[in-house]
Amino acid sequence: MTRATVTGAYGLVGANLVRALLDQGVVVRAADVRRTDSLDGLDVEHVEADVLDPEALGAAFADADVVFHLAAMISIVGDPTGKVRQVNVQGPRNAGTAARAAGVGRFVHCSSVHAFDLHSCGPSLDETGPRTAGAPAPAYDQSKFAGEQALREAAGTDLDFVIVNPTGVIGIHDHGPSRVGETILELRDNKIPVNVGGGFDFVDVRDLVDGMIAAWRQGRTGENYLLSGTRISIKELAQIVSSFTGSRVPRIDVPLSLITPLGPLVMRLTPGNRIPIFTPDSLHALRYSPSVSHYKAATELGYRVRPIHETVGDTLNWFAAAGS
Repeated sequence: MTRATVTGAYGLVGANLVRALLDQGVVVRAADVRRTDSLDGLDVEHVEADVLDPEALGAAFADADVVFHLAAMISIVGDPTGKVRQVNVQGPRNAGTAARAAGVGRFVHCSSVHAFDLHSCGPSLDETGPRTAGAPAPAYDQSKFAGEQALREAAGTDLDFVIVNPTGVIGIHDHGPSRVGETILELRDNKIPVNVGGGFDFVDVRDLVDGMIAAWRQGRTGENYLLSGTRISIKELAQIVSSFTGSRVPRIDVPLSLITPLGPLVMRLTPGNRIPIFTPDSLHALRYSPSVSHYKAATELGYRVRPIHETVGDTLNWFAAAGS
């Protein structure tokens, strides 16, 4: 009987990963700082564990054959309190240390495409691309590469680990909803008045989960695997949403060169309890969005991706069924 612990289990990726593991007969322990309804009705063990608490992680990893480390803090507003760096750097260090001490057989760390330097990589990116080491990269991007380095230091030669780097994740069981899921809902409900220039690579959460499980079973120790999907513009995303819902595609196109200077002002004018419609960090992601190759994952892990139209359609159907 295989036992898996999933940190950050109640988020979008975790909710799909836990279901996929259960479907394969894996016994799952869901570890997170809070419990939500995203795993309700599933036969999983729920434990409270903060990645900044090494003792709690040790207990969560006891008897685990594999750990999937998903816990992270995503930010498009920098790191004003320092918590982003704490969770994304100290978290992997603590988790790697705890997994090594617990004798975990394999550790799968979910990092991000942002651990690669999108600003300087050029029009395309693979695993040999430059890494995010400092400015002008956003604080979140810097924290993701630093987290990988912290994991490698904690692992030493004793922990068998592999790292996956997904792009922008879209999909079902998005209880949050996630930032991308929220954007899809806003496009559906005609709440986004203009098309902002730029684009991004989006991956179906189910394809990402398949890639993570394949990385666990057959990935090479210490390797990174980019798990990408399809690169589209925000306008194209709006058109896909419209094809399913009849929503209005914004008619006005605003180039990034015009809107980028407004990022700091929008942040200052947005109330503290709301996420700005765009920020310097989110505009950075749209401006520097290369074509991301998943050739390595395809050849070594058998990784495959489904059409982006299918992903968006299934996501919209899930939101509708959930009453969102």
